[in-house]
Amino acid sequence: MKRVNSRSRTVATLGAAALLLGLALAPGLAAGSGPPSKSDDKASPAPAEYVGADICKTCHEEIYKQFETTPHYKTLLDTRGGAAHQGCEGCHGPGAAHVAGGGDKTKIFTFKGVDARTISNRCLECHGKDQARANFRRSAHENSAVACTDCHSPHHPKSEGGQYLLAKSQPELCYGCHQEMRSQFMRPFHHRIEEGLLVCNDCHNEHGSFLPKSLRWSANQDQVCFKCHTDKQGPFVYEHVPVKTEGCTICHFPHGSSNPHMLKRAQVNQLCLECHTLWQKGGSTLSPGPIGPAHNQAQKYQACTMCHTQIHGSNTSAVFFR
Repeated sequence: MKRVNSRSRTVATLGAAALLLGLALAPGLAAGSGPPSKSDDKASPAPAEYVGADICKTCHEEIYKQFETTPHYKTLLDTRGGAAHQGCEGCHGPGAAHVAGGGDKTKIFTFKGVDARTISNRCLECHGKDQARANFRRSAHENSAVACTDCHSPHHPKSEGGQYLLAKSQPELCYGCHQEMRSQFMRPFHHRIEEGLLVCNDCHNEHGSFLPKSLRWSANQDQVCFKCHTDKQGPFVYEHVPVKTEGCTICHFPHGSSNPHMLKRAQVNQLCLECHTLWQKGGSTLSPGPIGPAHNQAQKYQACTMCHTQIHGSNTSAVFFR
């Protein structure tokens, strides 16, 4: 009789273990619930499919140590988004199948060998909600198949302090593609990028903008140049119209020039005369032109700004004398 009872208990124990194993392998199934519906196939992965960053660390210890020093690490401490938004699996997806497969890379999302748009879309799941990156999908970088990981390195950032997880510090990062800009910043008169006083994204929004060249707005929703050159912004009683209508680049090269003040022409009068010229018929002017013997352009008065000193705008003189 005792042998029968012992055998019964053994059978019952094995049956219970089998039931628990079955539930573990199929966490979405409840007893008597039947097969999953088609809508369940599209549902987000169940929490049981996430193993946590501590499991990732057992194989990827070196990467994990780098991860601990980055801003992404704080996601481990934020439980509001659940397992799908925490740690390594927040970017790489659920890792249970990857672990069960002995590190099978096909069982988890990896960023190597994936097209740029897929990578960017994955990053934008978290980073696409803030205003700075809201325009990335219409940006020049996106349209040129530049992925987030071409500029950012989540595991091995090279920028100082890991800021923005940049793969290289600016401006070297930007020069990797925009090589022609390096030579412009090496000209005699230039914005001081090479000296470290500015970086490229002080003027450009690399994640997209509604302005040409991905330029940023100033705090007053005006040209980004006025963020530093506030004395040129105005408003003035007498505005020099091109400053407001054409912008600073109508007269200046923005990155660097061989001419003082980064002007587009070596002689100031040549630059001014591109707009201040006479109509050939009738003697009327397209805009007031420097004419008459007092404006001998070939000799002494070749620099218009010798007299018109407040060329960006004036509060006292309609011809920008003061």
